[in-house]
Amino acid sequence: MAQQSIITKNRIVTSDKIRNIGIIAHIDAGKTTTTERILYYTGRNYKIGDIDEGTTQMDWMDQERERGITIVSAATTTFWREHRINIIDTPGHVDFTAEVERSLRVLDGAVMVFDAEEGVQSQSETVWRQADKYKVPRICFVNKMDKLGANFERTLDDIRNRLGAKPAVMVYPLGSESSFVGVVDLLTRKSMRWSNDDQTGGKYDISDEIPADIKAEVEKKRHDLVEQISEHDDALLDKYLNGKEITNEELMSALRKAVLGYKLVPVYCGTSLRNKAVQPVLDAVVDYLPSPSDLKEIKGINPDNNEVVIRKLVDNESKTVLAFKIQLDPHVGKLTYARVYSGVIESGSYLYNPIRRSKERISRILLMHANQREEIDKAYAGEIVALVGPKDTRTGDTLCEETKPITLEQITFPDPVISLAIEPKTKADQEKLSFCLQRLAEEDPTFHVKIDQETGQTIMSGMGELHLEILVERMRREMGMTVNVGKPQVAYRETIKTSVEAEGKYIKQTGGHGQYGHCLLKLEPLGRGEGFKYINKIKGGAIPNEFIPAVEKGVIEAMEKGALLGFPIVDIQVTLYDGTYHDVDSSDLAFKIAGSMALQAGVKKAGISLLEPIMKMEIVTPEEFMGSVIGDLSSRRGKILGTETRNKVVIIKCYGPLAEMSGYATTIRSLTQGRGFFYMEPSHYEEVPQNVVSKMQSERV
Repeated sequence: MAQQSIITKNRIVTSDKIRNIGIIAHIDAGKTTTTERILYYTGRNYKIGDIDEGTTQMDWMDQERERGITIVSAATTTFWREHRINIIDTPGHVDFTAEVERSLRVLDGAVMVFDAEEGVQSQSETVWRQADKYKVPRICFVNKMDKLGANFERTLDDIRNRLGAKPAVMVYPLGSESSFVGVVDLLTRKSMRWSNDDQTGGKYDISDEIPADIKAEVEKKRHDLVEQISEHDDALLDKYLNGKEITNEELMSALRKAVLGYKLVPVYCGTSLRNKAVQPVLDAVVDYLPSPSDLKEIKGINPDNNEVVIRKLVDNESKTVLAFKIQLDPHVGKLTYARVYSGVIESGSYLYNPIRRSKERISRILLMHANQREEIDKAYAGEIVALVGPKDTRTGDTLCEETKPITLEQITFPDPVISLAIEPKTKADQEKLSFCLQRLAEEDPTFHVKIDQETGQTIMSGMGELHLEILVERMRREMGMTVNVGKPQVAYRETIKTSVEAEGKYIKQTGGHGQYGHCLLKLEPLGRGEGFKYINKIKGGAIPNEFIPAVEKGVIEAMEKGALLGFPIVDIQVTLYDGTYHDVDSSDLAFKIAGSMALQAGVKKAGISLLEPIMKMEIVTPEEFMGSVIGDLSSRRGKILGTETRNKVVIIKCYGPLAEMSGYATTIRSLTQGRGFFYMEPSHYEEVPQNVVSKMQSERV
């Protein structure tokens, strides 16, 4: 395929020399620290940022620097070996999983970072599955090799067993924990050593000398690597079986193909904090991760006729741009982060949004370096940029040419699991609060806002307590909005226990035309997480076709209101099988009310169960506090799945109801004298025990 040129900062880079990568991992595995080292070694930064000192480039928000965690994904551009690398540093905390989801949607490759002592952790598994979903080729970096308890081999076993991946081990560590000094490159058989005297890690010694005590093991590992790569290339396999010499160039070429085909995952190790062995990871990004030209094409749908449209990822193709993130910038207003898949876009031009049916003006195009901006005139196929100008575009929307419409696959986000009631400090700020919440909801697809019709309260929902806490803090700092917040409310759901048939009849006689709607429904429970299904089995015109959608609308409205404690009804199949109508008095409104009445009557007959969100948890505690932690979990209706002892700490794996986990961070600290911590992510919904339901009903009264 012909390569197009991309001119940026007076440099010409063909599309095969672009890498769009994400840095992904469990919280505290070292993503941002690794990204800071990459920026330093590539010359993007003149000094190394430090999380503890709050001087990192990628964690630019005040709250990120105060808390020492990444909250929003940050994009930047740098160069290595004449390749342009667009990097997105993503959060590790599950509350901000949407940032990882939307980043992986537009990235071509990823660097997965692991903690050498902790191995594969819960969020490691989550982001690995997200990368699987979007078919993103990966390389792995086992970080923190200098940490007490670091174990490279155990982490490799975790990658094989917990992630089901096939790691291609590219390096052999020279020492571990405090004695870690570098790595041996298994392909070239060269050792790379970093001196403790050089605080930046920019210089290192490369030599053919391999310590005698590990020489045999290095040869064995190299033999295993060559065999592993050869298995995925017929020509190399033939050479290998016949005992012929295989060159390093042949091995690298075959490994690249295997990585792009999701068959192998190259694994490196080092310590970002101590500035050792990060450069080989940069080389691997260039050597093994895909460029836009490797992907060749992308599929979408023509919204006018629902036909499949294929676009080649080149400049001389129709424009196709995916908006993957909205950010409200205090200096330039609304920023739309976008991946240009095909064509060339120019500042001052117009693009069409087929989902919103609107034209969007691209007034400016910016290259982002965290929260710093650099203006450019054009963006070419393969680039990740920020657009200033689009007003109606939302996360996941496609921008294209009006004469050649296309919509790319939307980004899917998990539903919120926790809610807070929120109100302004003064009545005069009510309108300002609505504006602030609307702005935050535009940015964050996992943040939902609704008005409780019964209480009149404004309810904000998100992915966890930290998520909502940070949004409230952002309102105060960025928007000057102080609010009162109520106790977190858990997103309960209701469902039915058995199959029933129900009737809804709405008859109202007035002076003129009356109202008449009559329908018969069959309600059936579905499996957990199956949602809602509506089936029309009307025969012989018992209900005219134009009124059938009105019945469905009435059913959905009644489901949203609930029947037991006012929570939405889920996991139910509703079949409309009969009814009657009146030639004059029947209307959409009458059938909508009839559908609502039938559902309400049916669920009461079927018996209602209350469902609650169950969290998957991993609790890390010193051995001496294990009994106290498990006892506390039992009192919170927790279900222990198993325990694992590692370096005098116990990892407790369990399920726990979200309703019982409010404030658990404080509890775990007090139970373990500040030495324990936990990780929690949404897992599934389960039926609430009857005694708990009865208690909730009495409290409601």
